[in-house]
Amino acid sequence: MRSLPRSPRSPGRNPDAEVDAALEVGFLGSVEGGDAVEAAGPAPEAHEASVEGAEESADEVEEPRGNEGHVRLTTSAGPGARNVVLVHGAFVDGSSWRAVYQLLTDDGYRVAVVQNPTLSLSGDAVATRLVIDAQDGPVVLVGHSYGGAVITEAGMHDKVVALVYIAAFAPDGGESVDALGGNPDAAGSPIVAAPGGFYFQDREKFHASFGADLSGRDAAFLADSQVPWGADAMTGTVTEPAWRVKPSWYLIATEDRMITAAAQRAMAQRAGATTVEVTASHAVYMSQQRAVAALIRTACAEAIAKPPPV
Repeated sequence: MRSLPRSPRSPGRNPDAEVDAALEVGFLGSVEGGDAVEAAGPAPEAHEASVEGAEESADEVEEPRGNEGHVRLTTSAGPGARNVVLVHGAFVDGSSWRAVYQLLTDDGYRVAVVQNPTLSLSGDAVATRLVIDAQDGPVVLVGHSYGGAVITEAGMHDKVVALVYIAAFAPDGGESVDALGGNPDAAGSPIVAAPGGFYFQDREKFHASFGADLSGRDAAFLADSQVPWGADAMTGTVTEPAWRVKPSWYLIATEDRMITAAAQRAMAQRAGATTVEVTASHAVYMSQQRAVAALIRTACAEAIAKPPPV
């Protein structure tokens, strides 16, 4: 598997070693052993904050961020971007965002959920841009898993002021989810091929791989209601990555068995994203919805003031 290219935006850093280490353990984690892939600590130049306990706060949470000050996790509405567009990943549909949607709309945010078909990356980007077009002001664009590739491609829209990656792929120009390790042929992959160039997750592995911290009933429902993932979605390449010119936030799910925590950290560092880490599975936006909503609120509050990547 090839190494991620070094970003030219931070000439003083040398992330190659961290990225190579991430690729050694693989982007797609094996579920055979039953444990998530452990990795080295967060990349030293990532903007870090803990969201542990964020869901308990009524107003806002401020957590240490190394020696760089603090990242403020906003949990109540305030000035800033008010429009949020949520993009789901492979195998699920937009209804999986319901809990996050409810938390944000209860706080007065205007939230739209994209029902991207997941047949091709280009088609999903078109579907996402249509939803962004319909918003009446600046948009914070949020993607989970494969949805991260979609927001990377669609995020160049003029209305988008920030990107939020939730345990998501963040490809560079010319990269695909397949190239970043989302290939069904990877060792231990729970993804299986179906006729017609589509993919699903193995039903028997779904709970362990996608959402080990979901209830058995919820995981079974998701496994039995899967949306087919198209080969063109898996192999479609990003043309102009929005994270290179727009500020981004990244939530790392440390117990993710679909995209390893090491890989998430590597992609977040390359994008120059402000990061938080949550002890959760790949389905973190369903199992830890309050922490996810808190990070989105923070992006909404800070996006306009935060300078774009240099």
